[in-house]
Amino acid sequence: MHIQLVRHATLRVGYNGHILLVDPMLSQAGEMPATVNTPNQRPNPGVELPMSVEEVLDGVNAILITHTHMDHLDEAAVRQLPKHVPLFCQPPDREKLKNHGFEQVIVVEDDYEWEGIHFDRTGGRHGTGEIGEKMGPVSGFVLKARDGNEPTLYLTGDTIWCEEVEHALKSHQPDVVVPFAGAAQFLVGDPITMTKEDIVQLAQAAGNSQIFVAHMEVWNHCLLSRSELVEYVRANDLSDRIQIPQNGEKIEYQR
Repeated sequence: MHIQLVRHATLRVGYNGHILLVDPMLSQAGEMPATVNTPNQRPNPGVELPMSVEEVLDGVNAILITHTHMDHLDEAAVRQLPKHVPLFCQPPDREKLKNHGFEQVIVVEDDYEWEGIHFDRTGGRHGTGEIGEKMGPVSGFVLKARDGNEPTLYLTGDTIWCEEVEHALKSHQPDVVVPFAGAAQFLVGDPITMTKEDIVQLAQAAGNSQIFVAHMEVWNHCLLSRSELVEYVRANDLSDRIQIPQNGEKIEYQR
């Protein structure tokens, strides 16, 4: 298995002979407005793609959408994604994705198997209190190879550290976890994605899992920097297990 961080939550995952594209956001830098009521009002995304759109899409034969906020599926992606490939999603997003023209929208209610890959959908909390409610439903996904030749992969989706994440770790015992970090925050309320403290707590709860951190330094309300996270991880003696990749970086994982 390999995971390539394209940018933000957009990942290319090589798994069981397939290339899965996760949460594609393909806009050019500054093409979209800033998320309102946030401390940083620069346009989104804050950086360019590290490769061409053609390279992002090369060889992709499945798409996985954790949820449809525009930093996980933007208009540029809707225009340019192949419409004929299987697209896996959470139940609330079915009609929206069909209306975008995707021809094979596959809803993962609880679990689903495709081409030797078993998908389990997990829960999460996209923030706390009223803000968390307004952010709507989000999901994580666990991927397991039917023949056991690939590491078990857990993509948390947009969530803070919570009981649902802890339950997923205990239930699935993933070899690799991809938390969506960045400590995204509005002018009021708590963070709506994982903070540096959440990442360390996740790593401590995840046993010997390797951690591949995504969702950083791209969207205007993601306030946690890579450098700050690196220092915090080092202070907690977890540098050997927590990888904080740069945009475009690819990491290989073995079973």
